[in-house]
Amino acid sequence: MRIVKKAEERKEEILDVAEQLFAEKGFDNASTNDIINKIGIARGTLYHHFGSKEEILDAIVDRMISRSIAGARAIIKDTSIPLLDRLSGAFLSLNINTGAGVEVLEQIHKPQNALLHQKTQERLLGEVVPMIAELIEEGNKSGLFNSRYPLEAAEMVIVYSNMAFDELAELSPEQMQEKIMAFIYHTEKILGAKEKSMEGAILKIISNR
Repeated sequence: MRIVKKAEERKEEILDVAEQLFAEKGFDNASTNDIINKIGIARGTLYHHFGSKEEILDAIVDRMISRSIAGARAIIKDTSIPLLDRLSGAFLSLNINTGAGVEVLEQIHKPQNALLHQKTQERLLGEVVPMIAELIEEGNKSGLFNSRYPLEAAEMVIVYSNMAFDELAELSPEQMQEKIMAFIYHTEKILGAKEKSMEGAILKIISNR
């Protein structure tokens, strides 16, 4: 007996299976036929929801980002957690460099996916920057930070962290250590924090990437 699923439920199933196959076989080696066969649906059912494998990738990226942002928001709102722990926890929630996320990130950074990369960055900046700015404002009130422009400071830290962390894997241990210490130093300067006060929180983020 054929199981008929609601449109949204079927769409999520396609994304779940595609995400698993992309992680196992890589985006380039996994085909729409693989997805269709694993789920046991007609080709028309898949193309009713997604016009191409690239559209499936777009939807997977959007879902991963949405979940990461929701996780970061939940941590930021939990005032029972110390502020610096919320800051590091929020950044860790935004890290999708695990499982299928590794393959997804690799695809995002390919030249042919420049538009997807731009859309992802714009969404992260548009939604994450205001959340981090809230933490900075809270830090200003508690005396932990002294930032006159919390929103711009949040944007600078996020953009800077993306660049700094992406380069770490290509550096020697000595260069990596220097880059990390420079990142801590400059982040504290941007936020108006005391020297070394953010070292533990930032090292926690880096060690879990």
